[in-house]
Amino acid sequence: MNEKRACDIIIFGGHGDLALRKLIPALFHLCQDGYLIEGTRIIAVSREKLTRQEYTDLILERFKTTFKDQSFNEYFLERFKNNLYYLSIDLMQEKAYAPLIDLLAKKPENERINYLSTAPSLFGVICKFLNTSKLIMPTSRVVLEKPIGNNLESSQVINDEVARYFDESAIFRIDHYLGKDTVQNILALRFSNMLFAPIWNAQYIDHIQITVAESVGLEGRWGYYNNYGAMRDMVQNHLLQLLCLIAMEPPSSLDGNSVRDEKLKVIRSLRAIENEALALKTVRGQYAAGVSDQKAVPGFLEEDGGNANSDTETFVALRVDIDNWRWNGVPIYLRTGKRLRKRYSEIVIDFKDIPHSIFPKGGQCIDSNKLVIRLQPDESISMFIMNKIPGLSEGMRLQRVELDLNIPKNAPRSPDAYEHLLLDVVRNNPTLFMRRDEVEAAWIWADKILEGWKKQNITPKSYTAGTDGPSASIALIERDGRSWYEK
Repeated sequence: MNEKRACDIIIFGGHGDLALRKLIPALFHLCQDGYLIEGTRIIAVSREKLTRQEYTDLILERFKTTFKDQSFNEYFLERFKNNLYYLSIDLMQEKAYAPLIDLLAKKPENERINYLSTAPSLFGVICKFLNTSKLIMPTSRVVLEKPIGNNLESSQVINDEVARYFDESAIFRIDHYLGKDTVQNILALRFSNMLFAPIWNAQYIDHIQITVAESVGLEGRWGYYNNYGAMRDMVQNHLLQLLCLIAMEPPSSLDGNSVRDEKLKVIRSLRAIENEALALKTVRGQYAAGVSDQKAVPGFLEEDGGNANSDTETFVALRVDIDNWRWNGVPIYLRTGKRLRKRYSEIVIDFKDIPHSIFPKGGQCIDSNKLVIRLQPDESISMFIMNKIPGLSEGMRLQRVELDLNIPKNAPRSPDAYEHLLLDVVRNNPTLFMRRDEVEAAWIWADKILEGWKKQNITPKSYTAGTDGPSASIALIERDGRSWYEK
């Protein structure tokens, strides 16, 4: 796309939580920072009966809490309001799209981005009615929010429906984790630094840990979550995407297909976890009542809308192996869960010990070097190395010190993940979005685990809310003589 060409960004589900909490604020920041060209319109579409003024008032009220530091310019706020529209449409009725047809006809030169922030069951219907309403132009694009199905078969159905009306090159499957600056910085660390590039392999790396921990429960979404669970909701997409960036081979360039080709190779190299390996390399958990943030909280089964017979997992820990030359013999440990002790997401690259230490400890290494990439709540990158303890004590005493690789504190505001991703859609840059073959390869791998759990009747182990998950997850990694990283 010519970046100087205006576009219409149509958010289906524009009254939903994601739109109000993330998408609209991200678009405002892009407007304020000069990334949205004059004439670009944001069109929120939902079945809620609101006028344009009522929707604008709702957005401004939300801004008061979203921008606690009042980080907005009044001039751009007015400009943003003037280009913000709201249409009340029943997405299941073709005739109801008439107001959208009329609004888009006023600027036929604008490129069109259709952001489907709705239930996946509506993706095909929306695309069909966009087509019959003649609203799909040669430059139109469509953005799909996860989840795209809950197994390979349902994913294929949804993707087939969308593919009837949009070419694969025009479909942007979004994973907001990939929009984080620190996640993208993985590519810079790996492929622009001679310090890391030669040692990013099985010869020097002992193991890798990827943790995405949430302290919250279901927040009123019990029905949705019960149909997915942690394996489908987090591992199959977020954690595997992070793993791909850590493990992929250098792409020939940073264009969309080169990067995604290498990510696909990683997913296809994942060793299947099945049969007797399921009991040794996987852990399912489900939180019970406990204490979170100093407050008593119910267990998963007692949450609003809960079903006492549910065996849906709220926690997963896995040992993953990649069968290729770079990673042969390097275990990768994944874990994610709800109602854990604290909220954080991080990647730990644990390097091997030196062959022999000349320092006091019987020739053993005092501690291994680690590269720790923290994604949330604060984004940071740290390298832990050994250093001499200052002073005149007898002998050479060592300590672990942290090298801070973070952006300076006085740097400009760090953009939100959705700002990165929305701007990439505007620019028609698919690098950070999932291609269909990636999604399907991930489902093929994940489905074997899900089916194995069902066949072998591997039920979730209970863990108390406010802890680090079931004790079996500790045993999973300690069987290999390792332990979960705790800062």
